[in-house]
Amino acid sequence: MSSHGTIERRTPRTATPARPAPFPSPPRPHRRSRLSRLLSSSVVQGLLILVALVWITPLAGLLLSSLRSERDNASDGWWTALTDPSQLSLDNYGALLEDSGLAAAFGNTVLISVPTTALVVAVAALAGYAFAWLDFPGRDGIFLVVVGLLVVPVQIGLLPVAKLFGAIGLFGTIAGVVLFHVAYGLPFAIFLLRNYFAEIPREMLEAARMDGGSEWRIFSRLVLPLGRPAIASLAIFQFLWVWNDMLVALLFADSDSQPLTVALQSQMRQFGSNIGVLAPGAFLSLVVPLIVFFAFQRHFVQGVMAGSVK
Repeated sequence: MSSHGTIERRTPRTATPARPAPFPSPPRPHRRSRLSRLLSSSVVQGLLILVALVWITPLAGLLLSSLRSERDNASDGWWTALTDPSQLSLDNYGALLEDSGLAAAFGNTVLISVPTTALVVAVAALAGYAFAWLDFPGRDGIFLVVVGLLVVPVQIGLLPVAKLFGAIGLFGTIAGVVLFHVAYGLPFAIFLLRNYFAEIPREMLEAARMDGGSEWRIFSRLVLPLGRPAIASLAIFQFLWVWNDMLVALLFADSDSQPLTVALQSQMRQFGSNIGVLAPGAFLSLVVPLIVFFAFQRHFVQGVMAGSVK
């Protein structure tokens, strides 16, 4: 009401219309779904099948050559066995088992590869946990030394270590070959497992310590199960490196402790094109790493993908 007694009429304010909500943008597909759709496409599957055939063809050729007689291998190619299966037999493998030198070399390869892989994995797991979660004097400096050893080539240590092994009686023995492989496999193994163990949440370890768990119990019951993918990947790589090695075994092993790679090289040098012995020996040397890889394939893939998932 105004001072003159008249009533003011106020025009009501019109409410401003609400703006329509923007059209929601479609959710972005997850990277994993994109990758799955890409791998499921026919073009990619065709390329993968082609790559698999390229990789499998030499293995198939080696297998068929090992099942054919030496005369058949000398007369025509291995692919003729696909149309004439009567050429295939196990006589070459029987002759290989009767060859005491190659049979002993196969056993030496197992005696070198299995203990080396077990020692490298065990020592690297303990050292990786210590470098990742234990405080001790000089920890960072020692770890830098371990990382620095990664750039040291194997060829530099061959002669000094050979003289050392000769002085202490390990030269020309299986134990000497195993110790050399363990020494040169540990730097990479420690570096790999230390970085993987360091990704474990600190709160999980602190909760285990508050519950009264000792360091050994935490390591064996918590860290090792969580680090199983990385440990399996390391074991596969280490086994393949040692199984296929010829340089170290050629220098540090004698005729009684030589592995299969050195024995096959010696057979090739002595008998030339003795395909009846070389083909089955080479296939046995190749098929064992394949069996190990496919047996631990699931853990290997988890270890490779662990970094991207985290």
